[in-house]
This record gives sequence, C-alpha cells and structure tokens, in this order.
Amino acid sequence: MKFASEFRDPKAARALLAAIARRAEQIGTSREKPVHIMEICGGHTHSIFRYGLDKLVHEGVEFIHGPGCPVCVLPRARIDECIEIARRPGVIFTTFGDAMRVPGRSQSLLQARAAGADIRMVYSPLDALALARKYPERDVVFFGLGFETTTPSTALAIQQAAREGLGNFSVFCNHITVPEPIHALLKDPHMVLDGFIGPGHVSMVIGVHPYDFIARDFQKPLVVAGFEPTDLLQSVLMVLDQIAEGRAEVENQYARVVPEEGNPVSLAAIADVYERRPSFEWRGLGEIDASGLRIRPKYAAFDAEEKFGIGYAVARNPAPEPEGCACGAVMTGRLKPTACPHFGKGCTPDMPLGALMVSSEGACAAYWQYGGARVAAE
Repeated sequence: MKFASEFRDPKAARALLAAIARRAEQIGTSREKPVHIMEICGGHTHSIFRYGLDKLVHEGVEFIHGPGCPVCVLPRARIDECIEIARRPGVIFTTFGDAMRVPGRSQSLLQARAAGADIRMVYSPLDALALARKYPERDVVFFGLGFETTTPSTALAIQQAAREGLGNFSVFCNHITVPEPIHALLKDPHMVLDGFIGPGHVSMVIGVHPYDFIARDFQKPLVVAGFEPTDLLQSVLMVLDQIAEGRAEVENQYARVVPEEGNPVSLAAIADVYERRPSFEWRGLGEIDASGLRIRPKYAAFDAEEKFGIGYAVARNPAPEPEGCACGAVMTGRLKPTACPHFGKGCTPDMPLGALMVSSEGACAAYWQYGGARVAAE
C-alpha cells in the first residue's frame, strides 16, 4: 500500500467529510435542493461506490453520474459494424475486453466469436501489431475505442505500422473526446448541475485548459480529481468551496499526476494521426459536433473504415436502444441505475440489456457490484 495508504487514511477522510458537511450546510441555507456534482469519469463512479462515499457525504451533496465511460456511450450500431468486420474472410478482429460483452442489435462480440468469428481480446494496440507481424497473410483490425486516455496509444500504433509498412494492420477508429459531451449537457435546459469532478486519466493527456469553457461560459466549477477516497472527498470540498465563495474556476486536485498543459508527446501523436469528425453519435446524447476522431488521409491505409467500406466512411446507421433500456437517461444523470425498471431483472451482468451493466466503468455495473444486487433482490 506504499504511496496509496495516505490517500485512504480514515482520519483524513473523516476530517474532509466534516468540512464537506459544514460547507453543504452553509450552502443549503440559501437553497432547497442538494448540490448536484457530476463525476464525469466512470472510474470515479466506481470509486465512489467502492468506498461508499455516496453514503458518507452530507445529504446536501448528491453525485450525478456522467457519460464518462467510453464503452457505455458507444452506440449499438458501432458494435454491429465491429461484428461485420470480424466476419470478413481472413480478418482477426482485436478489442479491449470491456467491449466484448456489449450487446449490439442481435449479439455481442463475445457471441460472434462463439459463432466462429476470429475475435481476440488484447491489452493494447501493440498486441494487435504483434499479431499483424505474426500473421502477414491475415488482416488484423484493432477496435480503437476510448477517450483521450487511450487515443495516444492507438495513434502511436498507427505510426509504428506506417514505419514498418504493416499493410495488414488497421484500426476501426471510434475514439471520442470529453469536453464536447459536457458542453452538450450544459446546454440542455433540463439538466441541473452545480459543478463537476473532472476526469483524472483523460486530463493526464489533455491537461486542464480544455475545461475552461465550463467555468467561463457556464459559471460552473470543475475540479480535476484523483481516484482514491480522499482525492474525491477533497475534490467535492473544493467544488463546494467555489460555490460558497461565488467562484467558478477550473482547479486541479490531481496535480501530482496531471500537468496543467497535458502530455506534449501524446498530444503530438494525436494531432499527427487524427482529425475531428464533423459529428459523432453518442448513446443517450445523439449526434454531438466534433466529438469524435477519425484517421487522417495520410494514414488511410491503416483506417479500417476505408479498407472495409464500413462505419462513418459509408453512412450513419443508427440503431435504437432496446425498448425500455434507460442507459441514455442514466448516463446523462437523469436517472439512477436502480430506478431503471430492468435493473437486476431484465438486465444483469450475465444477461445485459445495455452497456452500462457490463463495462468496468459503467454506472449500472458499479451499483450492482457494490450493493445493487441486494437491492434488486429485495
């Protein structure tokens, strides 16, 4: 526990909880509703429930779970297109494990593999590159998925494939960005948010300034946070301090990891390999302008959309959610997972109806893992 135990210290946590309670009571004298703080990152959602922070904080604070799980916001149509690529003769389709059980229209990647498609779980795009070298007669496709956290590794893999001339390697690019959906949420007149806990891992790459518009244009505070319990509690307190003092700023609680300007090597790789799509579809949010990345023309030889004539390179192919699925409402903070009529009944980790129940960062998975299974049984 070296270097981690200090961020899980019970004494420090109790002191932060007491300070949060004082601030929440101070703010509560001038309002009837609790302070709504959205944690953007799915990793933060799981930390909140793992450590029971939702139950420990003052009742004047309510956590709202945001769309910060890249697997969860992926539309069903993208899974269908993955399966279509994987079924092509001679293709080895590679993906992170999180995406294997996400349901498409009729089946998941895991089910498609059971039916005969050569779909393999990898831990990084470098694993997919290794397969391309090992099987030069096969087309190896990597499912490029994730926010800015995983975007650089895919970019570096494409650059390496170009240097080596690995023409049998390509990426089905579905990388997306964090600031744009937050902007869309803030423009929603039905969304009531008082502040944000900003994503730690994404911010390691992009820094803190891409969130400046939140404070500047919408007068909402945002604090970039780490993932340990005292990280999150301190970040909540920092948000409350800003609200109590009438400030709206972007602050960095996770300064031990997150540089203000981001990671220049990662940002350079992203700029070299990708360009913005005009728009991209998000589960629960619809099309959001400039929120997705595509591979630049100079790397078109490694673009699976171009190679296989599929995805946004051809046409948008929306796939509506299953009837009654509340994933969109949960991801936009309109509904708690346990309020979904299918939670623990028609949707469980063994038989998921939506992506939020199977992703390691999904809000429904967090609720299920840390007490939701008992609630559903009751």
